[in-house]
Amino acid sequence: MNVNQRIKELAHERGWSEYRLSKESGLAASTISNIYHRDTIPGIPTLEILCNCFGITLSEFFSNNAACYLSDEQITLLNHWMHLSPEQRNAFLMLMSSI
Repeated sequence: MNVNQRIKELAHERGWSEYRLSKESGLAASTISNIYHRDTIPGIPTLEILCNCFGITLSEFFSNNAACYLSDEQITLLNHWMHLSPEQRNAFLMLMSSI
């Protein structure tokens, strides 16, 4: 999946320009511009902000509107994720990357 293309599609579905996406999400215009023009892939925290702005979950973002079913373990993991600080999330991601 092309993450940047998906972001552009979601904005286009809503009729949003880059400027409007920046305003709706609260992200800097330079961040949105980098996604659109420099193919900078946003990190998880930025994706979470964008998903909230679009009114979808991260699961829905990556499922491309397909039905997505999570196991009980995955639901538990996501529930714990929601309560982590940004620093804890980064530490967790680094741990997962090293495994």
